[in-house]
Amino acid sequence: MDAHALALSCMGAPASVSIRLNPFKPVPAPADGVRVPWNQYGYVLQSRPQFTLDPLFHAGCYYVQDSSAMFVGHLFRRLAKGAGLKVLDLCAAPGGKTTDLAASLRLACGDNFLLVSNEVMRQRAGILNDNVALWGDPNVVVTSVDPAAFARLGSFFDVIVADVPCSGEGMFRKDPRAVEEWSPELVNLCASRQRRILADAWPSLKKGGLLIYSTCTFEEEENDCNLEWAASELGGSIVPPADAPEGVRITRSGYMLVPGEVPGEGQWAGALFKESDGGDLRGGISDLRPLRQGVKKGIQKGKDFVPDADYALSLDFCRDDYPLVELDLQTALKFLHRDSFALKDAPPGYLAVCYQGHPLGFVKNLGNRCNNLLPAGRRIRMDV
Repeated sequence: MDAHALALSCMGAPASVSIRLNPFKPVPAPADGVRVPWNQYGYVLQSRPQFTLDPLFHAGCYYVQDSSAMFVGHLFRRLAKGAGLKVLDLCAAPGGKTTDLAASLRLACGDNFLLVSNEVMRQRAGILNDNVALWGDPNVVVTSVDPAAFARLGSFFDVIVADVPCSGEGMFRKDPRAVEEWSPELVNLCASRQRRILADAWPSLKKGGLLIYSTCTFEEEENDCNLEWAASELGGSIVPPADAPEGVRITRSGYMLVPGEVPGEGQWAGALFKESDGGDLRGGISDLRPLRQGVKKGIQKGKDFVPDADYALSLDFCRDDYPLVELDLQTALKFLHRDSFALKDAPPGYLAVCYQGHPLGFVKNLGNRCNNLLPAGRRIRMDV
């Protein structure tokens, strides 16, 4: 059946729910989870839990990501080889592919890699920044610049992952707005914008480097045609699609995931290697004014060294730096809601509060109450 027709036939079914575990903040696999075929840490759930009320979600122990979107990480693991990789996630918000790439890179390369995660829209970049903080990998740099800004780095990156804005047909079941906004004119506009994005970022990819291109639409003009355009006009060699997992379609130049054939929503992905010469290296990452680069332990304020909230979430967090206090579920939710609570049996001063052994953040224990160092923008806003 045609992908459009099959996807439309599934519109009445509920959207799937899946999570991907953080291998560096281990928790048990979900009891009702079914393993995603192309990601060993991905699980499709039978029902949607209240993730907001799970402290392990706020500790970065897992990320809620559509199982079809995890296919991009599968292509990356299959094609990107070597240590010391420098990778650009070009259109990264809200952070699903970035966190998948970060886990894959750390598993393959240890601490020897750099991942730049970029989102041009400033508000969405803030969401990306928070999600990267929760995931906790200090080798992820977050930027918010136009793709053209990366050209001034010269041929810097070994891999570029471009999950570009698209007409969104693959999200019809999950996002009613995508249905309302779709039109043939939108497809043409998106296809043109996607080519501009690829052309702008292309100079920053090394010769021999890998481009993974993906969308969440079924439109050939935005998928196969654009990857073939990049190969022809920019100078690349398409990686012939092969060995697709069960349920995944092979198209001319890539892979298509269609609701009804796979558990998740719609996705298309393909890859090519750069054959043309790149530009000379002309700048560094700091020129891009990152929103996040590395991890800060804290800041000196008067006589106090105040810990940075993100340090508790970082994989670089040293558990000997602060007393650790285990919270029960109710108290953990109070911390995440920024409610008042006391830790009368805990030592005074700065403490790292944990849930099931995983740090959530810091408080300053004053005896009769605690000052909460959780950033206000990350607090749970629903009733707890």
